[in-house]
Amino acid sequence: MVSAWGLSAVPSAALELVETGRYTLNRPASLDYDPTFCGLWIANEGPEIILVTLMGDELRRFGSDLRQIKAITIEGDNLLVGDGFGRMQRLSKNGEPLGAPFTLEGGFADTEGVAITAGGDIVTVEDDPERLSWFTPDGRLKTRIDTMSLTPPLSEAQGIAIDPRTGHMLIVDDWEGSNSLYEFDAEGTLLAQESLMRYGTDPEGIAIRPGSDQLFVAFDSGARIVTFDYTPSLPPGAEPLPKGADCMMF
Repeated sequence: MVSAWGLSAVPSAALELVETGRYTLNRPASLDYDPTFCGLWIANEGPEIILVTLMGDELRRFGSDLRQIKAITIEGDNLLVGDGFGRMQRLSKNGEPLGAPFTLEGGFADTEGVAITAGGDIVTVEDDPERLSWFTPDGRLKTRIDTMSLTPPLSEAQGIAIDPRTGHMLIVDDWEGSNSLYEFDAEGTLLAQESLMRYGTDPEGIAIRPGSDQLFVAFDSGARIVTFDYTPSLPPGAEPLPKGADCMMF
């Protein structure tokens, strides 16, 4: 059954970001952290994706059967990429197609970002129309939120990342919206909003490195990635989160 609803912000504790560094890359639009390589997979709306170290050095580069790649996420030991128009394809980390492209159910979608839940569902953010959507692994629509019904509205959602320790979703809203970071719980309840204006303009992508409480935000303006120490919203009295998967190469 497909449902649609809007939920109001009820933050329980402050989301905190502390900038730790920045580096320049070519218009990063979507990214995800890979503990296997201690690096970032990046899509920049071109025909290829790249894997770079945390210092920005390129490790791998390859394409897909899609016309362009606008969204990327890790799915198990492989990758899931999207073309920005609702079509997806699974790839190995060596660039081998793991099946033909498939289309997400639910009509036209300007898919800007994609992530995978702990249960294996696909979560996407779209800015035309403005939606946060959950799909089964084979692309059937399960649930959808109109992000314009939130307080404050989320009008230009771009990148999404899910913290595996909490299930919280972090979504960036670009310059045409609020130029900020939104934090949701796993069910889609808005917990917090943090302006990113002091760090850069036009945020496009986001990734989490849970093993070191690190966050990466890609800004289109200036073509840079900014790194942060990151503290998520937690209920009062909650214990600090355990470290998650980190660099497996070391």
